[in-house]
Amino acid sequence: MADDKSKAAAYWKANLRLITGCLIVWALASYGCAILLRPLLAGISVGGTDLGFWFAQQGSILVFIGLIFFYAWKMNRLDKKFGLGE
Repeated sequence: MADDKSKAAAYWKANLRLITGCLIVWALASYGCAILLRPLLAGISVGGTDLGFWFAQQGSILVFIGLIFFYAWKMNRLDKKFGLGE
């Protein structure tokens, strides 16, 4: 019983660490690159516009979609590691 609780706590800790990492990447891509770093990225051209504008319009959405697939992949691996796989 105590082993199950420690295993559940370790699983939850790993899950929270993964969620936190994904949220940090998402915040840096959407808020950091699109708003805070836009003046620095203005000189880099992507698709006829500057990189800061591209991140605000397209890049943050693509990063978010990539994070969804990354999170699903990592959670499947985490589930298998803790014996919770499908």
